[in-house]
Amino acid sequence: MKKDFTIGVLGGMGTYATIHLFQQYAELFPAEKEWERPRIVIDNRCTMPSRVRAYLYNENKDLLIDEMVDSMSHLLDLGCTRIILACNTSHLFLPHIYKRIPNLEKFVVDIIKTSVARIVADGLSNIYLLGSEGTIDSKIYQNLLLDKGVSCLSPQEGDFAILRECIESVKQNKYSDRTRKLFLDLMNRNDACVLGCTELPILY
Repeated sequence: MKKDFTIGVLGGMGTYATIHLFQQYAELFPAEKEWERPRIVIDNRCTMPSRVRAYLYNENKDLLIDEMVDSMSHLLDLGCTRIILACNTSHLFLPHIYKRIPNLEKFVVDIIKTSVARIVADGLSNIYLLGSEGTIDSKIYQNLLLDKGVSCLSPQEGDFAILRECIESVKQNKYSDRTRKLFLDLMNRNDACVLGCTELPILY
């Protein structure tokens, strides 16, 4: 039953991506009456340090983990039975968080593992990954896909500035013909593409 679980979202990474995720969940649970949908609790913690910079440069990493732990603990305290991180790069810090809250892992819906499972179920043999430079550099998608026998290509370092521009255009809610062209040029490099940053589905 939908009333038997409560969805918690750690969002604000960024805010428009969180709004988009909330809209998707509203559409995922169609209902004639509002009370037929599950409860959704959103912590739009947009004040957290950059996940990409925490991974690439160790910048404010401990502070970021502290704030993620704080938010996820509060979501549990509010009765959330499923927790979603509205950011791909933030998943890189889950191992640190699970050390702090050992029982948390069973509540987290890992969107990266879920995406990989869907790719495998769809029978795809190769995929093109778009995402933040932190997500791409970490190889979190590439390694999981490789374990499943799926080849994963990704933009080279020279394309990271283009990806940043695309992602920032969504964070700032500012779009242009240039952004559209840059994004389409990246996407059209492969028939199957993973939008491994929660801003990119909005741009899509």
